[in-house]
Amino acid sequence: MLQFSLLLDQAEGPLYQRLYRALVRQIRTGTLAAGVRLPGKRTLATELGISINTVDTAYQMLAAEGYVESRPRSGFVVLPFTQEFPVASPPPQPKAAPEPQPETPWKFDLRTGSVDADLFPFRTWGRIQKELLYSAPQLLAYGAPQGDENLRAALARYLAAYRGVQCTPEQIVVGAGLEYLLGLLAPLLGGICAVEDPGYGSTRHILENSGLPCCAVPVDKYGLSAQALEESGANLCYITPSHQFPTGVTMSAPRRADLLAWASKAPDRYLLEDDFDAEFRFDQKPLPSLQGMAGADGPVVYLSTVSRSLAPSIRLAYMVLPQQLLPRWKRRYGSYANTVSRFEQQTFCRFIEDGYFTRHLARTRNTCKHRRDALVSALQSTFGRSAIQLRGIHTGLHLLLTLPNGPDEQTMVASAAAVGVRLTGLSSYFHTDRAQCPSHTVVLGYGSLPESAAPALAALLKEAWSQPSVSSLNS
Repeated sequence: MLQFSLLLDQAEGPLYQRLYRALVRQIRTGTLAAGVRLPGKRTLATELGISINTVDTAYQMLAAEGYVESRPRSGFVVLPFTQEFPVASPPPQPKAAPEPQPETPWKFDLRTGSVDADLFPFRTWGRIQKELLYSAPQLLAYGAPQGDENLRAALARYLAAYRGVQCTPEQIVVGAGLEYLLGLLAPLLGGICAVEDPGYGSTRHILENSGLPCCAVPVDKYGLSAQALEESGANLCYITPSHQFPTGVTMSAPRRADLLAWASKAPDRYLLEDDFDAEFRFDQKPLPSLQGMAGADGPVVYLSTVSRSLAPSIRLAYMVLPQQLLPRWKRRYGSYANTVSRFEQQTFCRFIEDGYFTRHLARTRNTCKHRRDALVSALQSTFGRSAIQLRGIHTGLHLLLTLPNGPDEQTMVASAAAVGVRLTGLSSYFHTDRAQCPSHTVVLGYGSLPESAAPALAALLKEAWSQPSVSSLNS
């Protein structure tokens, strides 16, 4: 009988796993060579002072993984093992996770992406979703790659009525967020994409990560510069014409016509129109979408989402493709499964078809208008109407505040943070030359700011940007 001596490792875990690991090491290092017969289960159990069941479990694990095989009247025999790879050392024991650091207790969070959960239509949305869960088990199956047909039909009617979009349901693609849709769109189009400067840095990052080089084109008081776009060499252009982010400029009708003319001059030129918060227009009648001006066959891809109108966590966005892009899309992505839950799709479809969406938007728009009015009034009364400049207040859920005789932008942001107000400097949205950014200017998002809190916020900002505070920060 083979004299067998084996040291079990001291790691934690069941005894059979420790025995199994020890035997694996012996086999992989060649200590137990191919053809060697392992000791009988009773013999090894006696030698190691463990139970027969423990040895049997370890042997069965070795056999299942091909280290040994059970042979009639011979017991378990070691199989050949190639020694080409280094033997892995036992994995380190995981360290205890560090205690999460508490977040800064902001008194006011004025980031543009902040959401007020109180505005979400919990009761209606929950009731529709519950009804679907009990009455539509077919929604557990895969749906159409571009999104459920009835949702796309409802979206086509809504977009035609409220945004002047001209399209058929077949042209609409539903996806889990604009990031996802842009990621699919970028390789479909190819070339170079112009982006607004200033503008969304995240959008440029998404496009470039998806293989689409980007160049920055300046924005003036009429929108993105058509002349600079022509000189850029780009064949694509991402724009926010209804409410340019972050300047708040609404692109003029002549400038829209110039951009459409640019896109029509050459094949495979397209405008990517992000209509992200067009529903929130307070004082002026909204201009129709750029896609509506171009028509269903025009060179415009229309993009929108429910992140602002409902909630960012409902990952539901949609785009309208020009007719000529549909065959290309279907060839490339026709076999893809849709990325939005069909229960979410059908809940939103019912929400539109039963009129809840338009009523929800009207209530939300009215609430946000009152918040905008309260914030503007509080800022002007606290600082003095002539001491500040407010821009981009007619639409959207943010505004620009300039304090001409105040501290520089970096100090404005830092001193506001020191009193518990979280906001962003305008220069952080510039892609190229930040020296072109208007000085002393910050971006205030008020979508989640209670109307009653506006005076307290204005007072805090006044305190933060007063001369003593500025001096102490600069000293």
